[in-house]
Amino acid sequence: MKMKLAQRLLVRYYLTKLKAIAMVSPRRAAEKAFELFCTPYDGRSAKKIPPVFHKAEKISFRFNEITVTGFRFRPSHPNHKKVLIVHGFSSNAYKFEKYVTPLLKEGFELVLFDAPAHGASGGKLINAMIYKNVLLAAEKKFGPFYSMIAHSLGGLAASLAFEELPEMEKRKLVLIAPATETTTAVSNFFRMFPLDENTREAFVRLIEEIAEKNISYFSVSRVIKNIEAPVLWIHDKQDTICPYKDVQPLVDWQPSHVQFIVTEQLGHSRIYKDNAIVSAVTRFLAK
Repeated sequence: MKMKLAQRLLVRYYLTKLKAIAMVSPRRAAEKAFELFCTPYDGRSAKKIPPVFHKAEKISFRFNEITVTGFRFRPSHPNHKKVLIVHGFSSNAYKFEKYVTPLLKEGFELVLFDAPAHGASGGKLINAMIYKNVLLAAEKKFGPFYSMIAHSLGGLAASLAFEELPEMEKRKLVLIAPATETTTAVSNFFRMFPLDENTREAFVRLIEEIAEKNISYFSVSRVIKNIEAPVLWIHDKQDTICPYKDVQPLVDWQPSHVQFIVTEQLGHSRIYKDNAIVSAVTRFLAK
């Protein structure tokens, strides 16, 4: 992904700072790097409200002393099933405006939130563990959800949440360009911020200490093998953020409960906005 000049300058600034800290303490540098890893780069920028959201009910709930804000849409002819739409890193609920009308027409009640540190929600940091727990809190407050539609980091978080939901075989999970392997995300981060191996090892240890899980836990591939829910997984071969190579082994394996849609030239961010993808997701949930 090509960075703008301002982004390149910011990366250079943080890299210089992290390298200086690492010379004194790799652990401290890892802590600062992890904070950066969990900080959305434009999650607070002003967003134009899509017209359809003016029709939504504004909702919110408290999570770990922050307020998570969102929207609820109720259909005129309900099918008594609820869908939670989960956005990705440095994104927001508004970006899923294309899903609102077709899913309402099918009778689904829709719930969308800005993740912590995004949009109108509080907080400064987001990661898969925080996001998973937010989704489980939303399930208790506004669910039960028949389905989650999730993109990017939201896909990893939704997968982890699904593992803990009761009666998952009665639910459906839609993954659009999910952050399949956290080890890949870590590698991408350290490609952008090339720090020494001691700092990288301290970074991984820090994740495992905070989560009390091995880093291999944060894997959509692992989760898919452990859940029974029907899954629609949509991924583009040219995705440079969550690379298709991480998905290929599962596509080759073809688990019976997973339907794959593999696209070309839609990348990581255009894919969930594509009209054909919106239609495919709607059909999957409605059937």
